[in-house]
Amino acid sequence: MARLLVRSFGVSLDGFAAGPDQSLEHPLGVRGPELMDWFIPTRVWQQMQKTGEANGETGIDNEMAEQGFAEMGAWILGRNMFGPVRGPWPDESWKGWWGDEPPYHVPVFVLTHHARAPLTMRGGTTFHFVTGGIHEALAMAQAAAGARDVRVGGGVATVREYLKAGLIDELHLALRPVLLGKGEALFAGLDLPALGYRCERQVAGERATHVFLRRSAP
Repeated sequence: MARLLVRSFGVSLDGFAAGPDQSLEHPLGVRGPELMDWFIPTRVWQQMQKTGEANGETGIDNEMAEQGFAEMGAWILGRNMFGPVRGPWPDESWKGWWGDEPPYHVPVFVLTHHARAPLTMRGGTTFHFVTGGIHEALAMAQAAAGARDVRVGGGVATVREYLKAGLIDELHLALRPVLLGKGEALFAGLDLPALGYRCERQVAGERATHVFLRRSAP
């Protein structure tokens, strides 16, 4: 069965994985982009932006970013990660943050309380809108992924729900040397050891420390 993974998830030193006051202008919340400052200089990011340049750094941070996309057969996203629209869909004009060709290139399952028809984009990405909760989304994603892995792309609330349910097999956290002070706390109220998680390894990158947590087999 496909593993459920969190990859390249930016976290501040004080435990926040998004800033406060998320909006169309601030999709990661105020100061939230600081959590991804390790990712922006990488070659992976430059290629995703299709700048036509093969610049970008190729060090450890880039290697970690590459691993975050390798062997992914499907993704799961919370609705906030798909866009800023709240409540019932007023129409189908919003098609995500990423333009006509999102970076996923595989099926993506979006958690929502409001049904919407699947949305097929360029490059092999199809967004499926799942109203049955985290277990239904996981079952659909694993079926789509086959032998490959499933990545939970966020947001924070979605990662927390899968953690509380003990469904995430491994987390790769990119720990950034910044203090946000407020925002969305990733681990508040979660007893990770009791949920079976342990720190397996850490790797120092150029702009982040990459920490890997793994859940022990029950």
